Amino acid sequence: MKCSMPQFAGLFVLACALTCLRPVAHAADAKTPSAQSAAAHPNLVVSTQWLADHLSDPQLVIVHIGHDRGDYQAAHIPGARFLSMDKFASNQDPGAELLPPDQLKQNLEAIGIGDNSRVVYYAPDWDPMATRLFFTLDYLGHGDQAALLDGGMDQWLREKRPTSNEEPKITPGTLTVHLHPEIVAKMDWMTKLVAETPGSSDFVIIDARPGKRYRAGHLAGAESMFWETALVSQNDPVLRSPQELRKALETAGVTQGKKVVSYCEVGLQASYTYFLARYLGYDAKMYDGSYSEWSGAKQPVVRGDSPR
Repeated sequence: MKCSMPQFAGLFVLACALTCLRPVAHAADAKTPSAQSAAAHPNLVVSTQWLADHLSDPQLVIVHIGHDRGDYQAAHIPGARFLSMDKFASNQDPGAELLPPDQLKQNLEAIGIGDNSRVVYYAPDWDPMATRLFFTLDYLGHGDQAALLDGGMDQWLREKRPTSNEEPKITPGTLTVHLHPEIVAKMDWMTKLVAETPGSSDFVIIDARPGKRYRAGHLAGAESMFWETALVSQNDPVLRSPQELRKALETAGVTQGKKVVSYCEVGLQASYTYFLARYLGYDAKMYDGSYSEWSGAKQPVVRGDSPR
């Protein structure tokens, strides 16, 4: 992914500016090792090769997520539909809050997403914008039908695959909503969680922001795990193996039987950690209001490298 700044709202700009933006990926058709170390839900990621082989599938809906429709019109993966961030995330304070379910349903149906769709999504600007769509679809009960494109548009272009400047003809979908409000952590729930005796909860709080932001102030008990550490490197921006990703979460305290609740600045970077947890088979929530809401409400924070 190129290092461009989302312009959806001031808070989004802040979240992106605090990070060195780069891409994300993983090959869904990679061979799986043992059941314990493999991705529990490998269907949540697809490779560029898989996508190239399935471009003509009638149920496939490719979603190009962004802020600037002009970039989409200049070049996108053939058949991809444009989805603006404001069609599935509010730009009102405290950050990237979920839109009402009826609006989400209407906006997603408008680009052709329905009950039988196989959704593949990517965001040329910033990967957390892409995984924010996954979180939204999971909330609506359709997360298992969606997959992150391994390497996104950058990988597609690197492999010299074709692009298009034509918008596909879209037949609106029919999406049946099965809400999962339990994946959305609210501030009152978070205040109770941070007040619990260390180690007594089933949940591990993961701060998905860069280390410097974690040190500047974080929720009590939160472990630092910057979302970009899931990538092999800046020059090889693909997802690490499931074994490595699982090890990273274990190092952060997400051991067997534990659950994940992630947060960041405004609910974007945290959606990537939420996606990783689901990909690996962990139960997960995301604190949608994130640090913007927490600090805005003058809730106590911890400064420095220690969780507490």
